[in-house]
Parts: sequence; structure tokens; C-alpha cells
Amino acid sequence: MGSLRVNNPGLLTTIQDAGRIGYGQYGIPSAGAMDSLSLQLANILVGNNRYEAAIEITFMGPEIEFYENLIIAITGANISPRINGREIEMYSTIYVNKGDVLSFTSLKKGCRAYLAVSGGFKLSSIMNSKSTYLRGKFGGLEGRKLKKGDILLVNIEKGYKYLGVRRIPRDFIPDFRNQYTARVIMGPEDHRFTEEGINTFLASEYTLSNQCDRMGYRLNGAKIEHKEGADIISGGITLGAIQVPGHGEPIIMMADRQTTGGYTKIANVISVDIPYLAQLKAGDKISFEKISIKEAQELVRKREEKIIKIIDRFEEIKLDEPINSSRNFNIRLNGKEFNIGVQELI
Repeated sequence: MGSLRVNNPGLLTTIQDAGRIGYGQYGIPSAGAMDSLSLQLANILVGNNRYEAAIEITFMGPEIEFYENLIIAITGANISPRINGREIEMYSTIYVNKGDVLSFTSLKKGCRAYLAVSGGFKLSSIMNSKSTYLRGKFGGLEGRKLKKGDILLVNIEKGYKYLGVRRIPRDFIPDFRNQYTARVIMGPEDHRFTEEGINTFLASEYTLSNQCDRMGYRLNGAKIEHKEGADIISGGITLGAIQVPGHGEPIIMMADRQTTGGYTKIANVISVDIPYLAQLKAGDKISFEKISIKEAQELVRKREEKIIKIIDRFEEIKLDEPINSSRNFNIRLNGKEFNIGVQELI
């Protein structure tokens, strides 16, 4: 029968992992999780490889029925997750039992959440990735978003039955807002813009337009002035690249971006800030701050150190698996969440 069933798919629910790395030379977009940090944290909570495939949920969450006892975790946007109608904690291990139903009620912060399952999903890997690329119609489950009635199998034999209660430290949980200042590395074609154009880019606040999706974000706001036009010989497009077409309004390239493009690129959003961009939606505000490559590298190093510390701490307190007759319950008492294991002795 499988391990879980999609009773209601939500708005845009897909399978995503770290993406297809190294295939851009063949014209294959990387795809992958828009918010790679939330993907990693969800997987860490359930004992998976950090980049294992998970369910990416956009704006409106699905309803999922579990056919097995599983360990799950939900990170990213707060879309008010509930088990059997009861609110559950995000950024924490959650134990679900056979017959439990996961649902989501309302979007509070951000716009993309991630659901990881201990053991990961049994899906074919295409070009070393299980990620769904919707425009290409491959990866994930039949190359499409999830629909009502879909069954997803879980690698139960690779997962854990018990991990205690893991929680991401509060000071490492992202605070998603509707205004964000993204740090950027200038270039590679910033020399194609006037000094006034550069100043406009760095001093202005832009609004995300309705033309925002997994491929890219079109921004509305002050026009950025070119020196000699916007067109260049097509070149590679990196994650977070900021193209400026002839109309002068920037476009930020995201996970499903094309592999090459012929518009001038004024700057690139640093990798540490991409997860925050992934949680912005139409109408939200964004501005830009220039930093150096050395500063960007230091930010990556510090974030990686924190992630490793979290993993090491969880590994130190990893508990043995209980016997198969045990069941786990999440109980809320006086505003606190407790995980209780019940084991049959006789």
C-alpha cells in the first residue's frame, strides 16, 4: 500500500533535494530545493543525509495520510502544520503513527515548507537527483507536482524508529519576513552599468512582482541604467544571479533557472542569503547590500560550523531503536511538547 498517501495536494507540492549538480553544460537546470537550508535542517532532524529528497510545500499545504509509523520533521515556512487537527511543533522530530493525518491550515511566515521523512523516499534518481523539474517533466514523481491519490513509498529500512526528540536551536531557526536585504557580490558584468545605475541598484528597495516562481523573481522598482544596452553574448547563469534586461528592472535567477542567458548580470546574491529569498512572495520587498567575496566565504564557513555542531550534538544523544511493539505519542502539557514512547511488556 505504501507509506503515505496524498489526500489533498495543496497548491504546489513537489519532491526536491539538493538538485542536479554538474549538468548545466548539457542545458539541464539544477532544480532542487528553493530553500536549501530548511531542506538540510528537516533531514538532520530525522537522521537522513542532509540533502536527501523531501517534500517542498508552497503557500498551501497538502493533506497527507500515513500508512506506517514514521519519524517526520517540518521546517521552513510556517504553514500551521497539524496532526489529526492538533497543532504540532516545527523544527522538531515528530512521531506519526499509522492512520495519522497531516494537514496545514494557514500561512503565517515565509512561503515554502519542507517535510522530511526518516529513511527518505523510494524514488528513481535522474542525473544523480530526485528533484522535480516541472518544465522538463522529469524527476520526483513522474516529473510533476503531487496530486490527490499519489502514494509515496519510504525507505523504512534506511530510517530510524526512534531518535528521541531533536530540536533545532532557536537561535538558528530563520526568521522569515516580508522585507529582506540580500547581500551580493558585484559582477560579472557590473562594468556594463553606469555609476548612477550601480548606485540605483544598491540604494533602492524593490517589490517582488506577480511574475515570481521557481525559475526566477521579476522585481518592480527603480530602473537601473546600462552604459551600452542590456544584451551580451549568452553565458552561464548561477543561482542568485541578478540579470538586468533593457527595461532596467532586475530579475533574480532561482532554482529552476535556465542554464544560460544573454542579459547583463549586475551582481549575484550570496549563497547564505538564497534561503531567505526563497521565502519571499509577490508583494514582498527586497534591497541589496554589496559585500566582498571574502566576507561571503566567511559567512558560509560560519553557517557550516553551526550546522556541523547541531549534527554532532544530535549524534551524541542518539538513542537505540525500541522494539517494534512500541508506539510514540506527542503530548502537549502546559504549553510544552513531550514525546512519549509506550512499549508493550507482556
